[in-house]
Amino acid sequence: MAYVNVTVPANGAKISIKDGVLQVPSNPIIPFVEGDGTGRDIWRASVRVFDAAVAKAYGGQRKIHWMEVYAGEKSFKLFQSWLPEETNEAFREFLVGIKGPLTTPIGGGIRSLNVALRKNLDLYVCQRPVRWYKGVPSPVKHPEYVDMVIFRENTEDIYTGIEFQHGTEDNKKFKQIFKEAFPKEYAKMRFPETAGIGIKPVSVEGTERLVRAAIKWALENKRKSVNFVHKGNIMKFTEGAFKDWGYALAAREFRAEIVTERESWILGNKEANPGLSVEDNARMIDPGFEMMSPAQQGDIKAEVEAALKLWETHGNGQWKKKLLIKDSIADVSLQFTIIRPRDYDVIATLNLNGDYLSDALAAQVGGIGIAPGANINYVTGHAIFEATHGTAPKYADLDKVNPGSVILSGEMMLRYMGWSEAADLIVKGMEAAIAAKIVTYDFARLMEGATEVKCSEFGDAIIKHM
Repeated sequence: MAYVNVTVPANGAKISIKDGVLQVPSNPIIPFVEGDGTGRDIWRASVRVFDAAVAKAYGGQRKIHWMEVYAGEKSFKLFQSWLPEETNEAFREFLVGIKGPLTTPIGGGIRSLNVALRKNLDLYVCQRPVRWYKGVPSPVKHPEYVDMVIFRENTEDIYTGIEFQHGTEDNKKFKQIFKEAFPKEYAKMRFPETAGIGIKPVSVEGTERLVRAAIKWALENKRKSVNFVHKGNIMKFTEGAFKDWGYALAAREFRAEIVTERESWILGNKEANPGLSVEDNARMIDPGFEMMSPAQQGDIKAEVEAALKLWETHGNGQWKKKLLIKDSIADVSLQFTIIRPRDYDVIATLNLNGDYLSDALAAQVGGIGIAPGANINYVTGHAIFEATHGTAPKYADLDKVNPGSVILSGEMMLRYMGWSEAADLIVKGMEAAIAAKIVTYDFARLMEGATEVKCSEFGDAIIKHM
């Protein structure tokens, strides 16, 4: 499109996608939003790190052409718009972009600029890798055991924002219709007259595309497992359905490459005891087998028989080389990711669960100040990489805060573009700078013998240690 307030770099070229594969030129145009508050300091440090990594990795043969687009406070001050249509269009046209933290407008209108961007481009995956960098202060004994990637569904669940505020006419109207159409369900509300109402949609399509992306990524990156985290024991037709649809998708589209956890038990039992009957195998995988009804026992035996039909491709230990598909209840997961983190690798989950898990895991490895994130549509190729923290306005323009979240989000972006050599240099520089205890104030106050440096100086240290 013809842009009015955005300057398109003359010497850059667009990233495109063909047959599901990104086509990245050596001179890609990357839209960026510097961000509000501390975003200005962070972006200045981060962009130097990105450019240095690309220059060093490719000897000047590749170069990013940065294109500033506008959102948040800066945009409002310049154009009286929190999120101009030109910004939406730039991210849509150039496919891959990056942004700093943004202020959420107070009052009516857009609830969240971040959510608006995700919805406008249908960025259905919120991808959050969580790993520890040696030397980063942590509240747990073994942060080195934490190495997980969360695939959080980005468009359904609570992110739909379907709510009816108590006291409004819409609330009264909805509850009246609900009471007339579903009196038994209405009666489950303890205080219906004063209740706000929220709706939680979870669809087959939304589940399948999220799970498909998680499994494909896990296979391409040689990860060991994908865990569906859910609260299906309570919300059976939303979170429970997410789990069931996830397993069905995995078996239907990735049968030769995956094994479910229960299938691994069944196959393992048969390998340990070749003469084991189907019924005895069923007893071993379900300790409550004897208390089940005949119909329930029949279902378990049918499950065993179905797993044993995989023997040619999965038996005799072959399943141990497959991607393991399993699930766990959300509250159990929040506990076990702390006390048994090595049991978790790639996590696929719904929006609210992913929100909790992402920040809880980040706390184990240094906090959200160093946690990267991405919002991706793996079908269209659109992706916006972003800081996962807030704007921290009291530190704005003080050159003080940790730029790690945006820097590592840029590392994710480079890897997504296929520029792994540059991404590796950023990781190398980050690891070495932290190991040398050259860190910003948030880490320095928790590390013995640290040298506290400014935001910009931390960027310098990363470049030096590449």
